[in-house]
Amino acid sequence: MPIYAYRCSACGHAKDVLQKLSDAPLTTCPACAAESFSKQITAAGFQLKGSGWYATDFKGGSSSAPAPAAAPAEAPKAEAAGASSSSTPCGGSCACH
Repeated sequence: MPIYAYRCSACGHAKDVLQKLSDAPLTTCPACAAESFSKQITAAGFQLKGSGWYATDFKGGSSSAPAPAAAPAEAPKAEAAGASSSSTPCGGSCACH
């Protein structure tokens, strides 16, 4: 259900009200009883319900611990295959030489 902001133009009283979309807008001010209570144009308001939305729902542990160091990059394939010459990128045993 959305949360609507209302303000009275007579006395300036402001109130946030949780209403269904199908509910009629409020018109009577709860503070001064004037018929000048109207909805304000505001950013959309909503409530998050259920699990997974709050910090207490997440896995515990220290978030300030440093991340483990990344493993060193794998050696290029030409070096791993034991190629003797750097001028032949595919090695000496292929059919292109």
